[in-house]
Amino acid sequence: MGAKWLGSVLQSKTILKPRMETKPSFKRRLRTACWALTVALVAGSLNAAVAQTTNESNGHVSPWAPTELGQLPPVQPLTGGVWLKGDLHVHSRHSHESTNNPISKIINFSKSVGIDFVAITDHDVHVKGDVAHHTWADPEFKSDTVLLLYGAEWTTTRGHGNVFSAVPYDHQRLFDVRDQRDVVIGSIKKQLGIHLSANHPSGKDHFGYSYDIVNSIEVWNSSVWPKNANAIMIWDDMLSSGRKLTGRGGSDAHHGEPDSPDKASAHTFERKANYVGTPTTWVYATARTKQAVVDALTNGRVCVSSNPFAPRVEFYADVNQDGKPDMMMGDNVKSTGKPVKFKVQLTGKTQADSTYTVNVVKNGDPFNSYKVTGKNPVIEFTDTPALINRTYYRVTVEGPGTPFPQVPQSTQLSGRMVGLSNPIYFNFDPNF
Repeated sequence: MGAKWLGSVLQSKTILKPRMETKPSFKRRLRTACWALTVALVAGSLNAAVAQTTNESNGHVSPWAPTELGQLPPVQPLTGGVWLKGDLHVHSRHSHESTNNPISKIINFSKSVGIDFVAITDHDVHVKGDVAHHTWADPEFKSDTVLLLYGAEWTTTRGHGNVFSAVPYDHQRLFDVRDQRDVVIGSIKKQLGIHLSANHPSGKDHFGYSYDIVNSIEVWNSSVWPKNANAIMIWDDMLSSGRKLTGRGGSDAHHGEPDSPDKASAHTFERKANYVGTPTTWVYATARTKQAVVDALTNGRVCVSSNPFAPRVEFYADVNQDGKPDMMMGDNVKSTGKPVKFKVQLTGKTQADSTYTVNVVKNGDPFNSYKVTGKNPVIEFTDTPALINRTYYRVTVEGPGTPFPQVPQSTQLSGRMVGLSNPIYFNFDPNF
């Protein structure tokens, strides 16, 4: 190599001068430093590989490595229940920024569109936590037909969350610990026996607490479906890390129809675009009671549709492939390591001459998409969940929008999003 180099120099007629002991140039020093860094990185990688091998050879096993679970709670019956639809995020006049939206107006509208349950979740910060003497004490807070859950929007500097309960609880205690550490908040939440849900988890008022203290996530906020992409991403992250959290919807409606034109506000236009039922959360409850609604929400037998008249997404699995479903969305069983047949069906007002796209998500990643048409669209697919590791499947459905005349602009804002299911789970640790 040296001779060849020398020949090149001679041919160029360059006069060689004796080398002097001078300070290396900047470029030369830079090349030397880069070379040293490369050597160090390679050496570090080799050392890490050796350390890993040594660790394995020493018999180290992560205490958190997946292992076979013991007996899981039995799956509840798939029959004998009732599908109920509602809205889990609505504001009345007791939220200061709300306009023309008294509780009576919310209830009457809900009855007119077939809503079964409503959670009026006014901002607790507006009443310094004393929800019991405001929203719940309102003479209009009563209904013989609509199930009214007790709750509030837990409004804090670290984010917002909704509380759901079948019975009155001491919300003041939760309000008082809003700035405390998550372990304190989690303890109070457990003592109160409430269902806590993370609201609009991304964005300005994102949920800035540990998701280990909540039971569900608002994955579809308002009629504007496209703005929920980050919420879905967060949900998948939580599911993929072993957290069995229910995905739910909520209109977050604040503004009602004014009784007369002179009472209109700057936000009155929102009433035609986003109101009770945009979106609609469905629960498969054991009975038509408040407690059954909260229980179904906690257990995950839940789906969400764009409005009360849009098709409901139902998701089932036949584990032993005997032709009968053994579980539905929200349910969790041990995998047998054998193929499972899944079934997705749309129930309700579908458009027979239109095509629906069913998108299946497995462990946070796209699994497959299926096109289906007909009056009662159904698709089936088969896959094998991991024998030991966690596996979950969920679906979203896209297709033609379903008109909602009472909130006419909402259909356009929801786009082609028809509805979504909660996951079917395999090997999720109930004690996680």
